Amino acid sequence: QVQLVESGGGLVQPGGSLRLSCAASGIIFSSSSMAWYRQAPGKQRELVARIIRGGSTAYSGSVKGRFTISRDNAKNTVYLQMNSLKSEDTAVYYCNAELPAKTYWGQGTQVTVSS
Repeated sequence: QVQLVESGGGLVQPGGSLRLSCAASGIIFSSSSMAWYRQAPGKQRELVARIIRGGSTAYSGSVKGRFTISRDNAKNTVYLQMNSLKSEDTAVYYCNAELPAKTYWGQGTQVTVSS
């Protein structure tokens, strides 16, 4: 029914860029707040960026100025453009859909930043 499918992860060198995509289905995408979280091994899952219905965005301090979250309601897709990547950005990145009654998660996509 509800599916959030991330893609775009991979290996990138420090300073490089990567764009993650999350294709959503089974939800009313245009009325849903979307977010990206990440989790590194041994650490808690943390919020990276959020985009509210209508386009307002918020970012964690560690990625502000480097990452950009956006959405394409026609494609039911949310993106995370990641620039100036650092080794500390290495994590599994998860797409999240925030609805009034429930929260949905994607399976995650691995981002590894290493030289």
